[in-house]
Amino acid sequence: MSIIHNLPYEWLVGLRYTRAGKRSGRNSFISFISLISVSGIALGVAALIVVLSVMNGFQKEVTDRMLSVLAHIEVFDPRGTMPNWQAAMQDAFKNPAVKGAAPFVETQGMLLRDGVMRPAVIRGILPLEEHKVSDAAGQVRQGSLSALVPGQFNIVMGYALARSLGIGIGDKVTMLLAQAQTTPAGMLPRTRSFTLVGIFEAGHYEYDASFAFVHLEDAQKMERLDAPSGLRLRIADMHAAPAVAQELKASMPGGLRIRDWSEQNATWFAAVQTEKKMMFVVLTLIIAVAAFNLIATLVMTVTEKQADIAILRTLGSSPRSIMKIFMIQGALVGLMGTLAGVGLGVLVALNIDVIVPFIERLLGVQFLPKDIYLISALPSDLRWPDVAKIGGVAVVLSFVATLYPSYTASRVKPAEALRYE
Repeated sequence: MSIIHNLPYEWLVGLRYTRAGKRSGRNSFISFISLISVSGIALGVAALIVVLSVMNGFQKEVTDRMLSVLAHIEVFDPRGTMPNWQAAMQDAFKNPAVKGAAPFVETQGMLLRDGVMRPAVIRGILPLEEHKVSDAAGQVRQGSLSALVPGQFNIVMGYALARSLGIGIGDKVTMLLAQAQTTPAGMLPRTRSFTLVGIFEAGHYEYDASFAFVHLEDAQKMERLDAPSGLRLRIADMHAAPAVAQELKASMPGGLRIRDWSEQNATWFAAVQTEKKMMFVVLTLIIAVAAFNLIATLVMTVTEKQADIAILRTLGSSPRSIMKIFMIQGALVGLMGTLAGVGLGVLVALNIDVIVPFIERLLGVQFLPKDIYLISALPSDLRWPDVAKIGGVAVVLSFVATLYPSYTASRVKPAEALRYE
């Protein structure tokens, strides 16, 4: 209590005006409007925290599923093949961030079965080395990645691709490559029959419906290559991939082309970032509407307290002190709403895996059917920088909303205010 009594009188008066008044119905109404403003700011802040956390969760979930198939960094030789890939691998490992490497061949083709044709990205790998650069081996639901034996022309494909072709383990599928070959009948695409020995599920439809793995040597034979196309690298921190890729460009000889996983999905990530920015702007408008309700609250308070303002002026208070009183009142209302919203938003974001299933059971609905979205739980990734940014925006908007009413209060003339009292 002694700390409060030692505050400047502007703070004491501002704190008093913030508390609920009990002397008149009008004071109570003003306090009710203040409560509405606090609630509006709190709900806006909480909604923005929860929405951004869910969007971050979806982005993280999709990124993790992408990188279960993709490597963090890919290294290519401009000549099309990398005969000295072992030496290039040793050069890559000189960077301490690189934790795994494996050669690969990648091409695009068509898979044909009983008149049904589907496009596919065909990746040639070494099955025993693949775990060093991706999680593909752990995602095989039927069969095994180790069944890719050189010379047997076996294939492992995504479950959606297999389903669209109507094939299962042990069935044959014809692969057609774009490179044409000359035959007595003319120019025809290069073809080869493969046996399905495995089906994987990455959880990302784009890859489950268009990716297939074959053995590295089989891919080289199909492409008529005498060496792999390049190297796939895994690093300790996937978020550092762009920086590590730049370091490798400078350290690895031979003018190799190096790209990280964010470059391969640049369009998708740009779309997600744009969506997040637009969502931030839209939901910030909710906070702005609630914050600017403070203008009405403070204008009503200034009208109600004109006699008090006049008395303070006659006792020697400056217009600046009067303005400070109402700025303190409005800022405190905004701060209380922001703190309440941050607390509520963080609580919901951290427990969304409990709250959403409860709502689904209560309403008898399912927000994320697994057969459509491939995930059944709503992901959430709370990031404290986002929380700090949202709280800061709410406080600033609340402060801006206090300027006009506070300035109006500082312009009240004592004589006119007390004329009818």
